Amino acid sequence: MVGKVLGLAVADQASLLRLAILGLISIVAIGSRLYSVIRFESVIHEFDPWFNYRTTRYLVNNGFDKFWNWFDETAWYPLGRVVGGTLYPGIMVTSAAIYNALHLLNIPVDIRNVCVFLAPVFSALTAVATYYLGKEVKNATAGLLAAAFIGIAPGYISRSVAGSYDNEGIAIFLLVFTFFLWLRAVRLGSALYGALAATAYFYMVSAWGGYVFIINLIPLHVFALLAMGRYSNRLYVAYSTFYALGTLASMQIPFVGFQPTFTSEHMAAMGTFGLIQLVAFTHYLRALMPAGHFQTLLRAAVAMLFALGAGGLVLLTMRGVIAPWTGRFYSLWDTGYAKVHIPIIASVSEHQPTAWPNFFFDLNLLMLLLPAGIYFSFRELTDNHVFLILYSIFAAYFAGVMVRLILTLTPIVCVMAGIAMANVFETYLDFRGMTAQTTGAGDTTEDAKAPATSAAAAAAASVAASVPPGSPARPALGKRLYAYFPKAVVMVNFMYFLFMFQLHCSWITSSAYSSPSVVLASRAPDGSQHIIDDFREAYYWLRKNTPQDARVLSWWDYGYQLAGMADRTTLVDNNTWNNTHIATVGKVLASDEDTAYELARRHDVDYVLVVFGAMLGYSGDDINKFLWMIRIAQGVYPNDVSEQAFFTADGQYSIDDSASPTMKASLMHKLCYYRFNEVMGAQGFDRVRKQKLPSNVELHNFAEAYTTENWLVRIYKVKDLDSLGRSHRAADAFNGPRPAAPRRVPF
Repeated sequence: MVGKVLGLAVADQASLLRLAILGLISIVAIGSRLYSVIRFESVIHEFDPWFNYRTTRYLVNNGFDKFWNWFDETAWYPLGRVVGGTLYPGIMVTSAAIYNALHLLNIPVDIRNVCVFLAPVFSALTAVATYYLGKEVKNATAGLLAAAFIGIAPGYISRSVAGSYDNEGIAIFLLVFTFFLWLRAVRLGSALYGALAATAYFYMVSAWGGYVFIINLIPLHVFALLAMGRYSNRLYVAYSTFYALGTLASMQIPFVGFQPTFTSEHMAAMGTFGLIQLVAFTHYLRALMPAGHFQTLLRAAVAMLFALGAGGLVLLTMRGVIAPWTGRFYSLWDTGYAKVHIPIIASVSEHQPTAWPNFFFDLNLLMLLLPAGIYFSFRELTDNHVFLILYSIFAAYFAGVMVRLILTLTPIVCVMAGIAMANVFETYLDFRGMTAQTTGAGDTTEDAKAPATSAAAAAAASVAASVPPGSPARPALGKRLYAYFPKAVVMVNFMYFLFMFQLHCSWITSSAYSSPSVVLASRAPDGSQHIIDDFREAYYWLRKNTPQDARVLSWWDYGYQLAGMADRTTLVDNNTWNNTHIATVGKVLASDEDTAYELARRHDVDYVLVVFGAMLGYSGDDINKFLWMIRIAQGVYPNDVSEQAFFTADGQYSIDDSASPTMKASLMHKLCYYRFNEVMGAQGFDRVRKQKLPSNVELHNFAEAYTTENWLVRIYKVKDLDSLGRSHRAADAFNGPRPAAPRRVPF
């Protein structure tokens, strides 16, 4: 009999051990995401997080009412932006609630640090939610393994490191937690868990636009169960509760509003809700009608309702009552759609199709365990396993179409890997059958008495029971080693793979996902680190040396950072809601200097900012993005901008003296290469394009205001008309009086 430890029974000891393991997993999940803070400092990363941080700071300083009704006049000049009605407020409200709670406890933490460390803390909660999901579909072993995997998987770490203050930082936790509550509701037929799943879904809707994945996957699960003939009252209660409460709650978010009732992305959920009501009604009629009459009525009703539903859907879509699929969703089914019709979507690197190395990069060993997890799910095929299979298939497809969606694939891959590894451990770490065989038939140890939990253990136990009483108590050493050897070999191999997976995850997190985009680092020949802080240097200069109401034109990539760090008015930013306005900025940068000057004056531009990486070899600069600016501008202004004009006669994208006249005359080319040959010398070389520098670049209408230490960011002042003199060529092209600045109105 196994004795008590710390006064706890065996079951309590196991629970305490699982709790301790889960706590360690949470600590590792948080710690693995702190490389960026340790190596650099507590700083907000990337582009979108700067908008989230700026709005969170506004919420903390001004209260929820002003935040909800905030009209930001400094964004999308001269249009402005209704902030409260055009964002998902979940991450801001969460951070503000944590900040206020800490201050209520007299813990004086800055809101910036709350934002920086929010994603790592929620990654620990994601590990806990994944544990419960794995436990729900398999057992505690699978749950712990799944939690350990998602705690360090690069596919999730990529959007949850310290400083990555983006919506996905809390959304993946809500995604996993919603699915856990849904599966629990289906298994128990519980309206309570259905309501909890709806509540978690509402939180998800408030946090991230990826909620559409939930509201399509859960109806797909219900539809699949109905098609398989697995209708039950449990399923009816769970889905009816979830859909009704979840839809009503989601409509309380202003940015979502009535979309669940008239957009194509939500029609599957609504249709499934109607279908399950019909199925429930038919089951009710079955008990009241003769079988022959019921079958005839059922066939007629299904055919009529299907025809009416399909026809109504088509008619309402054609009449505009139901909004068609958006371009982002079309691009999930046709990878070439965005490039042809919506180049601004295709221009974003995370919207590109996923290359095979990315799967190995972000998932590694988990990618190989996914098929095994699907196999074990098919072998059991409960209602919950049907959900796991559907999630795996569709998430894998969407992750292949768009590299960003590896993020939604990672949770199910971790769960499936946990199921696969749990089955391996159950088979190859179960030595009870061997113990029973090696002891004598008269041995009454606990191991010999313990019931087998697998087919292999049960077979070994039956062999042990057939051993005659007079047999030796223990076989020879060689036989015992031979019995243990195959299991030992398998486990040693798996432990090696898991160890290498951990090393891979640590290396990827450290080297690829822990460097903020606003602070760059390079290595000197002696191995020492050199920090390149040109972005913050430029934004700080703008903040300190330009008027408070100065308007800065840049490509939309830098809009949120300019608003957050420089605190200046921008024409476009990362919201990208107005393609025409962005195309206008692209037209300014693609036009010749005189035309660009006239456009800049019409839009009240005071400064123009460009990012130029030719000195450092920074490949993400504006010259490399220039073709996308041209394509976007051409889509709106086809008579003024032509992509082919920027290529040489032999179709090359050149920036040196062999470049096309249109390229050399463009404002982007001039702002980037102006005076650069003075620094690099006569034999200067563009380290990104691997081309010689143009020999002569002149500017007349724009004055260099500031260039950062490493020439990564260049800022130019738009000259006043008086400073240009009567010989200014743009004045000749200006027809009529200059129009007054448009009135700022919400879009």
